Amino acid sequence: MKKYLPIIFSLSFLKLLIQWFGNKNYGFHRDELLHLSVSEHLDWGFMEFPPLIGAIGKVSYWLFDYSLLGVRLFPTLAGIAILILCCLIAKELGGKSRAILLAGICVLAFLPFYRNHTLFQPVAFDQLFWTLGFYFFIKYINSEHKKFLILLGITLGLGLMNKYTILVWAFGLFVGLFFYKKGNLFKSKWLYLSALISLLIFLPNIVWQTQNKFPLLKHLQALNQNQLHEINPFEFGLEQLNFPFTLIISLFGLFALLIDNYLRKYRAVGVAVIVIFSAMWLLNSKAYYVFAIYPALFASGAVKIESLLSKKPVWTYVITFITLTASIYFIPEATPILPIEKYVEYKNLEEKNGRVELTGDYADMFGWEEQVKLVDSVYQSLSSKEKKNCVLWAENYGEAGALKILGKPYGLPDPISRHGSFWAWGPGNKDADVWISLGNEKPSVEYVFEKVELVKMITHKYAIGEENGIPLYICRKPKIDIEAWWKDYEEHIFD
Repeated sequence: MKKYLPIIFSLSFLKLLIQWFGNKNYGFHRDELLHLSVSEHLDWGFMEFPPLIGAIGKVSYWLFDYSLLGVRLFPTLAGIAILILCCLIAKELGGKSRAILLAGICVLAFLPFYRNHTLFQPVAFDQLFWTLGFYFFIKYINSEHKKFLILLGITLGLGLMNKYTILVWAFGLFVGLFFYKKGNLFKSKWLYLSALISLLIFLPNIVWQTQNKFPLLKHLQALNQNQLHEINPFEFGLEQLNFPFTLIISLFGLFALLIDNYLRKYRAVGVAVIVIFSAMWLLNSKAYYVFAIYPALFASGAVKIESLLSKKPVWTYVITFITLTASIYFIPEATPILPIEKYVEYKNLEEKNGRVELTGDYADMFGWEEQVKLVDSVYQSLSSKEKKNCVLWAENYGEAGALKILGKPYGLPDPISRHGSFWAWGPGNKDADVWISLGNEKPSVEYVFEKVELVKMITHKYAIGEENGIPLYICRKPKIDIEAWWKDYEEHIFD
């Protein structure tokens, strides 16, 4: 193993270096602001997702405060761990130095991972748990040591506390086990002990879901109605074709796992991959949900290619070089390594009416700090008495998260919002004299208050469309029952 460490270390350092330059640019994404916000309300679950991301956010805060680089270090470390595991899987499958190099390069060349390992979201950790699970299962196949089944159960349990999509991974592996020694593993008590460990780790979230009327189901329903039902089924498959070089290597890996004489003892992994991919497609999932299967396929593909080219090893290096260089030009599209002005030039974007249309992810990193500064300017204009009885009301979780996280240095009060998890934290001071409304449209604020004053329409050159041209109001004299108004909105919190 020691002779492979220089390869793994060099690739890991390169991954860290690229992500580091991307992590420091622009600002927090709206989803990051939500995930940091829930870290200040630690619980066994949240309205949109399980609790692990909140716990990691709390650790991030203890170590780095709300530093952009500090927060994003965690998904980057998850990405580096995935790269290392990919290399280790290649070794477990019988690969030598060229296979380990190619496997690691595939992780570096797979463009979606740069986005996934930049943003502080559950996705990076989900991919890590999937890859770790495959690694422990392959270790078990090689050693038949029961400790790897236990580690597999712990991985699944932690994965469930991070993102529910790992259930699809577990289902795929369950089916795959029938193809490992004709399903004999189902006779082992250690497999059921592993499953029990997973359940025990996940149990607190099950209890929380029960106590909170299963918001998971409401969220899935809203997600399906608002996003997933609009996805063309063919897009799921076509999205995989956007990365042809890594896809070819992964297909080599899949076929090797299924039919290669040398790798056929790992057939259960190949079957699991097919089941996972098919299930995600049938569920009309977003394409990136399935990207977590690729590290295991990169590893098996690299091993197969190394074997096929054993008499002409130079061609393995050629494939490695082409795979990486084909992706380099596109890295700025996946993680913001370029300053925004350079990125606009790189993409040949044109300014129209004072606006530059960025992609969704990048546009979602702009405008938040400016919103907070404007809210603070209104808040500071209030009298001391009004400040003590002031509520900051944001329309969505991005705006609320910005006020909560970016507003800390300004000494702003905690915001409220009726969107997602923020709704669960309540309406704050229901007897407040003054409300500062951010992003809520005129009919919404006029329904609640007798006196409404428009302070400013907030615009931003780079911000996403829904955060450009949003109103900032100062409101007084509520004319409805705030608690009833808040409670009645429960069915709409995911709208």
